[in-house]
Amino acid sequence: MHLQRNALHNELHARPSMYFEAPAQVFHLAFIDEDDAAGAILRALCDRHVAMADPQQPLGEIPMGDANLRWERHTEFLTLTLLMPGRHPSAWPELPPVLAEITEAHGRLLINADQVRVESASDWAGDVAAYGFDDPLGSNLDQDKATVWSDLRLNGSGLNRMLVVNRQLDGRRLGRMVRRLLEVETYRLMASLTLPLARTLGTELKHYEAELVALSDDNARAGAREAKALLERITHLSARVTQTRARTRLRFSATEAYAQIVFERIAELHESRTGDCQQLGTFIAQRFRPTVRYCASTDQRLSRIGNAVAHLSELLQARVQVEMEEQNAQILHSLSTRADTQIKIQKAVEGLSIIAISYYLFSLFKLLYEGLLVLGIDLSARTALLAGTPLGILTIAAVAYRIHNTKRH
Repeated sequence: MHLQRNALHNELHARPSMYFEAPAQVFHLAFIDEDDAAGAILRALCDRHVAMADPQQPLGEIPMGDANLRWERHTEFLTLTLLMPGRHPSAWPELPPVLAEITEAHGRLLINADQVRVESASDWAGDVAAYGFDDPLGSNLDQDKATVWSDLRLNGSGLNRMLVVNRQLDGRRLGRMVRRLLEVETYRLMASLTLPLARTLGTELKHYEAELVALSDDNARAGAREAKALLERITHLSARVTQTRARTRLRFSATEAYAQIVFERIAELHESRTGDCQQLGTFIAQRFRPTVRYCASTDQRLSRIGNAVAHLSELLQARVQVEMEEQNAQILHSLSTRADTQIKIQKAVEGLSIIAISYYLFSLFKLLYEGLLVLGIDLSARTALLAGTPLGILTIAAVAYRIHNTKRH
């Protein structure tokens, strides 16, 4: 059996949903996990409540009397969900002290805060206005087995309030439905974290595009002498674009993943219209989709700029390469012409050398003949010529062969 089989199999049950019956109050907070903030929050909770729980685990629960506090650690954030079963005198009670203290200590990391009031169909007020919603959004869920209302506005305590009226859902399905509503809001806000970055990046991309246009124009007009300076400018722009892409890629990828989860959770609500209210999930999808598209288009825009810069660099390098090949061809042609000239000169020198050698050789033979006559040796000119001519020819042939053999090697 593989060493990781049990762990991988148990991932199916790693994050079970909450199970409860109406009526109940559910508080849900999500904190960005920066500088091990999640670890600090969980250690403080476990130390204070003497919970038999390991703060290093991805999921855990702390019983608090009738209430139950659950934490879930995610890649970038931590969620705390406090379930308080039973009816409360106030329709929307204040944030419980245990969560209020954490919010006060780590408020700058709080990305989402939801309050869900769960009522049964027989006990709820019968009018959504009684719960403080002036312009509510509402949907029937899971084939009219439950209804959810909310105005998606933050109250004075910074909580987004939702009212769920249960008709036919059992405790398990009710818990899963509430979990989906909470995940829609949490992942929606986590995905929206990229929006300020995308807006800020828009100005930077305009500068990149303007610089890219200028470089393209200069590349069309530049000569061979300007190629080196132009290549340095293109390389500098490419380095800046690559740096920006490395700095933002993780955030854009996270937005894409979170947005997919949001749309999946909305689809799992199985909404239908209730009265004249606009459907909650439809409203969220319509208002949230432009944010996702804007972030995606910004990411694609940055990718296109990077590809365009790389293409421009390749064009310039190809142009420089062609010019270098032309220069090399000219150099080779010049060398070939010079080699031909040298061969012609060498042939001429060889001919002159043979002529000079022949002249000096026959001059030497003449001096030798005259020396023999002075010594008193009677040798006719005809005999000396017949004897010296073959020797001279052989000597000249040997010299010519030696020159030819040396040139060949």
